[in-house]
This record gives sequence, C-alpha cells and structure tokens, in this order.
Amino acid sequence: MTDAALTRQPPRAFPSLRDVSGWVMRGEVAMAVGVIFIVVLLIIPMPKIVLDLLLAMSLVSAVLILMTALLIKKPLEFAVFPTVLLVTTLFRLGLNLASTRLVLGHGHEGTGSAGQVIEAFGHLMMGGNFVIGLIVFAILVVVNFVVITKGSTRIAEVAARFALDSMPGKQMAIDADLSAGLVDETEAKRRRKELEQESTFFGAMDGASKFVRGDAVAGLVIVFINAVGGLLIGILQHGMPAAEAAGSYVVLTVGDGLVTQVPALIISIAAGFLVSKSGVEGSADKALVAQLATNPIALGMVAAASAIIGVIPGMPILPFWGLAAGAAFLAWRLGGKPAEAEKPAETEEKPAEDVEEPIANSLTIDEVKIELGYGLLSLINDLEGRRLTDQIRALRRTLASEYGFVMPPVRILDNMRLATQGYAIRIKELESGQGEVRLGCLMAMDPAGRQVELPGEHVREPAFGLPATWIDDALREEATFRGYTIVDPATVLTTHLTEILKENMADLLSYGEVQKLLKELPAEQKKLVDELVPSVVTATTIQRVLQALLRERVSIRDLPVILEGIAEAAPHTNSVTQLVEHVRTRLARQLCFQNKGSDGALPIVTLTPDWEQSFHDALIGPGEEKQLALPPSRLQEFIRGVRDAFEAAAANGDAAVLLTGPQIRPYVRSIVERFRGQTVVMSQNEIHPRARLRTVGQI
Repeated sequence: MTDAALTRQPPRAFPSLRDVSGWVMRGEVAMAVGVIFIVVLLIIPMPKIVLDLLLAMSLVSAVLILMTALLIKKPLEFAVFPTVLLVTTLFRLGLNLASTRLVLGHGHEGTGSAGQVIEAFGHLMMGGNFVIGLIVFAILVVVNFVVITKGSTRIAEVAARFALDSMPGKQMAIDADLSAGLVDETEAKRRRKELEQESTFFGAMDGASKFVRGDAVAGLVIVFINAVGGLLIGILQHGMPAAEAAGSYVVLTVGDGLVTQVPALIISIAAGFLVSKSGVEGSADKALVAQLATNPIALGMVAAASAIIGVIPGMPILPFWGLAAGAAFLAWRLGGKPAEAEKPAETEEKPAEDVEEPIANSLTIDEVKIELGYGLLSLINDLEGRRLTDQIRALRRTLASEYGFVMPPVRILDNMRLATQGYAIRIKELESGQGEVRLGCLMAMDPAGRQVELPGEHVREPAFGLPATWIDDALREEATFRGYTIVDPATVLTTHLTEILKENMADLLSYGEVQKLLKELPAEQKKLVDELVPSVVTATTIQRVLQALLRERVSIRDLPVILEGIAEAAPHTNSVTQLVEHVRTRLARQLCFQNKGSDGALPIVTLTPDWEQSFHDALIGPGEEKQLALPPSRLQEFIRGVRDAFEAAAANGDAAVLLTGPQIRPYVRSIVERFRGQTVVMSQNEIHPRARLRTVGQI
C-alpha cells in the first residue's frame, strides 16, 4: 500500500459499533455485568414489572440447573456448579431485598403491590389463609435446611476429605503406569488434570454447600422481619386494621419467601444429586434403573409386599394392588431374559476357553525392566518424595538431554524368586545387573574410597563396586559431619540403572528409534536426510554409526552435524569405522568440551613415539580391512602402562583422556575398553583448535 493510500484512510479515533458489540459479547464482560447487576439489586429499587421478570428467571434457571445435574454422566462435567451456586444465591438474596422494599413500601395498596409473581405464589400456597402459608413456608424451609442441604453438605465434606486423602495414591498409580509404559505422557497428563479437577471440585462443593444453608437461614430471618415490619407499618403508619394488615403484608411476605425458597429448594436438590452420584457413571435415570430395577427377585418381593399391604383392613386395595401388578410384570420380564440369554452366554464363553493367546505375543520383549523383591514394592509408592517412578522418569529425561535420544520406558515388576530386598535389572530380557538395598537405611560412602567407619552392614556399592555401608537413618547427621556421601535406597537402585543404561545405549538405539530421530529433525534438515538416505547410505548404516558413538558415550544430540559428517565421508568409504572417525572429527568441539577438566583444560595422557610406531607396525591387512596383531607380551605391557598412567592421574584428581594418532585410535580403543571401559580415547584430529591441553602422563 502506498503512502497516498495510507493518507486517504480516515483516522479511527473511536472503536466502531462492531468492535464495541464484540467486547460486550465476550463471556467475561457479560459475567462482570451480571455480577454488578446483582449488586445493583441490593441498592436501587426495582419496578414490579422488572421484579416479575427477575423472579421468573430465578425459577427457570433453578429448573435448568436441576436438569443439568440429573443428565450429566460425571460430576466433573458440571465443575462450574460451585460458582453457579454462589451466583444464584446472591441473585436470590438481591431479589429478596428488592421485593422487601416493594412489600414494606407498598403493601398497604394490596397483594398486587409487589408484582404478580409474588401475589400468585401467596394465594396459591396459602389458599386464602396466611396461617397455612406460614406453615407451608416453614415446612419448605425445614425440608431444605434440615434434610436436603444438611445431607448434601455432609456428603460433600466426606467426598472432599476422601478425594484429598486418596489423591497421593491415585497420583502414584498414574506415575507407575507411566513408568511401566502402560500409558503415554498425554494420557498421564489427562489423568493428572482430571484428578486435580476432582479434588478441587469436591473441595469447592464442601464450601459452596454452606451458601445454601446460609440462604435458608436468611430466608427465615427475612420473612420474620418482613411480617413484623409490615404489620407495624400497616397498623402504625397507614392506620390499617390488624386483620387487614395481616391479610396484606403477611400474604406478600410469605409469597415473597416462597418465590425465593422454591428455587433454593430446587438448587439444593440439584446439589444433592450432584454430590451423591460421584461414584456412578451415566445420567441419574440410567444409574437408578441399572441398580434398582434389574433384579427380578427384588421386584418380586416388592410385588408380594404390596399385595399383602393391600389386603390389610382399612387399606385402599386399588393403589397397592396396582403397584403389585406392575412390579410383578417387571419381575417376570426381567426373570425371562437371563433364562433366554444363558445359552448365548454359554456359547460365547466356550470359545473363550479354547481361544489361546497368539504365539506372536510371546515374542515381544521388554527393552528395559526392573524386577523387585517383595520387600521393595513400597519404593513405588514412597510418600516422602523418593518414589522410584519419579526418579526413573527424571533419569530418562536427563539421559535424553545428554545423549540425544529417548530411552525406552522402564517396566517395573515384582519377582518372588528374588531376595526380599533384592532387585534385578534386565536389558532385552537378559539380566544386566542385580543388587540389594535396605529399606529404612541409608547407604554411606567415603569419597576417598575408604571403608566407612560407622556401625552398619558393610557392602559394595552395586553401580561402581565402591566400599559402602548401610547405616541407620539416625546416623545421618554424623555421617554428614564426617563428609560421607549419603544416598537413599531408591537412589542406589536408580544410579545402578543409570550406569547399566549408559553401558547398553548402543543396543537400545533400535532401527525404529533412528527412524524417529530422522523424522523429528527440523524442516531445514529434512533436505539433507532426503539426499543422504537411501541414495548415499542406508538408514542401517546411520544406525551403526550412531551406535558406535553411543558405545563410547558420545552424545548424538547434534544429529545434523553427524549426518553432515556421514554425507562427506560416505562417497569415499564404505567402512563404518572410517565413517565414525570422520564424524568424531566433526564433533571435535563437543568431545573436547565433554572431557575438559575443572580448570577448563583437556587433561591428556599421550603415547610415546615408540608405542605409536608399534601400533602402526601391528596393523595388517589390505585397505580398510586392517586388523591389529600386537604380540601378547607387548599387549600386556601396554595394559600395565595404561593402568599405571591413569591411576596416577586419578590420584591427582584428573579424569584424563588417552590421546593417540588418528590411524590407530579405533584399535587402541578396542583394547582399552576391555579392561577400562570408562576411559576416553581421542585422536589428534579430534582436538579442537581452541582447546587447551594439559598433559598429565605418558605411556
């Protein structure tokens, strides 16, 4: 649009009518206007016509609330009911005050002075006698206050208490299902939200039910004040006879009380239905029919009892025998259905006995599984914030951020063949680690690797094999004072699981996981995948490269750089080893950062030129099929040299890296991983130009 076109448009100093109507139609604005209108009812007098309309709205809205409470399937479908209860209670109190002004100010003019609705209720319920009206009004208030409201309040209190008490257990069950892989994250979030809404709803209902009780008390007080005040005003101010004043003011007062108490009674009934069907699925009519009118024996007993009552002298025989006939007919109809349905049911059950579980189901294996002894089942539901399921979920999230792919869900089962407080960790159904923990105790370890000098059970820490001691919880402060590391049983198990998962990451990265990683790449990287797979390399080759990186605990989170490295080297070699070495060169910055020391420098242990030459000379074979053929004596000498150099570095607090030439790095690593798997072996090509090196030893 040009500048000229812009200048031709008139400035809009004020919003248009459409904008204003859009604002007004917004729900929050309408709600605010409605609440303000209720407040206005308490202050400004209302004409009779407006009051009749508002009283009609109060009656109709009460019926709508009752029908909604009857037809919903679950109480949470009407979760806004506490708010509705508050608004309707305030609305009725505002109508009470508005009608009180009309009754006391114009009651001497006759029973129509407060509007037609109040007059009609007064004459209809009183039948021309204000004493009858007072009695009917009192009965309605008693029914509402003593029976319905009190019962609903009690149910709401108990439901709120049980909902809050059972919330931790239900939350644990959701977490256990999530950790076991029975539900996904979306379903777990939905269940947690529903659980939170349930506890909030019953808690709100517990408080909101007090509104109804207060409304009933307020109705009694208002009727008493209006009756006494009306009589005084009529007799003293307007000079009316006592009978005439009572006939006018009491009729209006009782009519006013009834026209507000009837909606209150209806809403109290709705509240009772809502809180009393908390454990029943389906609408109220279906729930009642399903649980009351489906037993032919019960209906038969009802028919017999009705028939016997009908023949008692003085009892009307017609209504009781009519009910007996109806109950007997229903019992006969329901009694015939099971007999007819028995044969189909039997025919349906017979094949079920012969149907076997598909044999293919037995081929499914769990990627990661923890088996617990009977005594460790309480770890799943630990209420003190050390739940095993929570720690496993946090562990999977941590490993995903560190290594670049999501570990499979961990299934937790009990195994009676294990020791009472023993556990076993299985990777693809094969046992990868086991141990025992002591519930109610703490594991204490000396960071220096020495034996803990505290009373307890001396053991070996299952993950790293360090000396440890199970001590009583009462010794926590003393162990902390001595500088020992203290962990609880769930953390011991989780740490062991962490190390096992790190050792088996390559095996857990399946072909399907690789496909998922490729599909979840950003849109700008999809072009690289399309060009690379399958024309240059296959997805299986990419999987083998990623597995080789994970085997040396190299993160694959920077997948685009890894794919770029494969794309560069793949046209020149088919060797997975060479592809891995080229990718590691592209990941030089990551490797140096991952292994740097506390001072920011990379601690390295180097090979002497003699060892470099020895490894070069020991490589035999053509091209990319070279193999290492080092004499056993030289191999043992190299192993001793590596152990001595790295133990000396560890004594000085350095987690060093073994630095070799690029041609021999894969072969040196294949030797080192057999006796010192946690040692990182890097080539000179993997040192980033900006990395600072610090030599801590030489072999």
